Amino acid sequence: MKQNTDVRIIELGLILPPAPKPLGVYKPVLVIDKFLYVSGQGPILADGTMMKGKLGADMDMTQGKLAARQVGLTMLSTIKAHFGELKKIKRIVKVLGMVNSTSDFDSHPAVINGFSELMSEVFGEDNGVGVRSAVGMILPSNIAVEVEAMFELY
Repeated sequence: MKQNTDVRIIELGLILPPAPKPLGVYKPVLVIDKFLYVSGQGPILADGTMMKGKLGADMDMTQGKLAARQVGLTMLSTIKAHFGELKKIKRIVKVLGMVNSTSDFDSHPAVINGFSELMSEVFGEDNGVGVRSAVGMILPSNIAVEVEAMFELY
């Protein structure tokens, strides 16, 4: 059943941050056939600043999970800005979650749950959960989390 995701965001009381401008040579979103691909997004706050820090050093699990959730809000903002209404999205298909972390931090999937839980709230338990990878690495500008995703369209 097709839902109005734009209405769902309002019902949940979510506030989307400003959509980021590309900082390199890439497209923020790309549609091929019935799929929407979204480039890696960072955790942008409502004031346009980024959530920065390294899990296992200067951020704890709760902060990391909130950063991943904020990436989800940033991604929704990017989709709206570059693609239009969110109600054109049927489901999330694939997520790659990247966590800025120390070499001994090993809870990357738990951090990326912040993103996945938000998508489940917005698109529903079935359509909001897809396949996923969660890895640790060094991220640009010390951002806490980055996520790229692929969505199926109606």
